[in-house]
Amino acid sequence: MPTYARADLVFERGEGVYLFAAGGRKFLDFGAGVAVVSLGHCHPHLVKALQAQAATLWHCSNLYRIPGQERLAERLVAASFADAVFFSNSGAEAVECALKMLRRYHDETGSPERYRTIVTAEAFHGRTLATIAAGGQPKHMKGFDPVVEGFDRVAFGNLNEARAAIGPETAAILVEPVQGEGGTRAAPDNYLQGLRAMADEFGLLLILDEVQSGMGRTGKLFAHEWAGIRPDVVATAKGLGSGFPVGATLAVEKVARVMTAGSHGSTFGGNPLAMAAGNAVLDVMLADGFLARVAAVGTFLRAEIEALAKRHPRVVAEVRGQGLLLGLKMHPENLAVVKVLQESGLLVVPAGDNVVRLLPPLIIENAHVKEAVAIMDRVFAALAERAA
Repeated sequence: MPTYARADLVFERGEGVYLFAAGGRKFLDFGAGVAVVSLGHCHPHLVKALQAQAATLWHCSNLYRIPGQERLAERLVAASFADAVFFSNSGAEAVECALKMLRRYHDETGSPERYRTIVTAEAFHGRTLATIAAGGQPKHMKGFDPVVEGFDRVAFGNLNEARAAIGPETAAILVEPVQGEGGTRAAPDNYLQGLRAMADEFGLLLILDEVQSGMGRTGKLFAHEWAGIRPDVVATAKGLGSGFPVGATLAVEKVARVMTAGSHGSTFGGNPLAMAAGNAVLDVMLADGFLARVAAVGTFLRAEIEALAKRHPRVVAEVRGQGLLLGLKMHPENLAVVKVLQESGLLVVPAGDNVVRLLPPLIIENAHVKEAVAIMDRVFAALAERAA
C-alpha cells in the first residue's frame, strides 16, 4: 500500500552509528529508525542474544510462562517507578493498553463514569483509531471518522488549561515528557510536577507516553525521572528492542491489579525473541556509566547545535528538546533540509512545526557529533547563501 512517502534509498547493512547503501555509500545515522536503534546498528551483544534465542525458541503463547518475559519485567520494575509490566509489540499498542487501563481502573474502583482523558495539542501517540484520536492531529485523523470519543485537548505546558479541563468524567492525564512528532518540545520539570500534583488532587491517573523519550534517550532510563515524579502508567517501546519490535506498558500496583486474566492480551507480545532483545538492551543500558555517558554526549550535542544555530540564524530559528532528542526549528522547509542533509551523508528526521529532529543512537561519541555538525555547517551555509 502507498502509505509511506519513501526516499529512493536502499540500505544494505548497518554498523554502529552508520548505514551503508547500495554501492557502499556511508551515512551517519542521526535518525536511528526514528529513535529506535538505541544501541546502534547490529550491536554485537544484541546480535548474539538474538541468534542464541532464535536457535532455541522463537514463539511461546502467553498461555504459558515465558522466563525471558518474567526477567525483563523484573528488571524494568527494579529500574523504574513501576510494579508490573505488560508487553506488546509497538508504541501504539503500549499506549492502547494504557488507555484501556485508565478506564478499567475507574470502573473497578467504583467510578465507571470517569473515562475521559486530558491530552495535549500537537501530541502524537500512535496510528490506531484510539491513539490518533488522543493525538488529535487532523492530518492523521482525516478519513477515519467517527473519531474515538473521550479526549479533551489542552495546550502543552499549560497547567491552568489542564486544570480547567477537569470534570466529573475525567479519568486521566496523558502527556509526552518530550513531544517528538509534534515539534520536539520538552516539558519543563515544573509542568510535569504540576500535573502529578493535579492528578493526586482530583484522583486522576497520570500516564506518560515515553515511546520516544524513554529507554535512555535523555540520559535517564525515562525522561520523567529528571522531574523527580512517579507516574501511574508509562508506555514505552522503540529503544527497548533497539530495532526488534517490542512495546511495554509499565504501571503501579493499584492500576496493574485491575488488569485481571482476560482483560487484555497479545498473541506476540512478550515472545521469547523480543524478550531476548529487550534483556540484551538492558544489559548494555543499565551497565555502570552508560546512561551517564548518554547524558554527557547529549550535553555536548546541545552545545554544538546551539553554536551551529548562532552561526546560521537565517536557517535555524530555534533549538529544542532534551538529551539525544533534539529538534531544530527551521526557516527553510524542513523536508527540503532533510533531503539535502541526506544527500550530504547525514540522516535526520522531520517533525511537526517545521522541525528537523536529531535522534542518534545512544552509543554516539563526541567525534560523531562533530562529524554531524560539520555536515550541517556546510549545508546550512549553502542554504543561507541561496536564500540571500
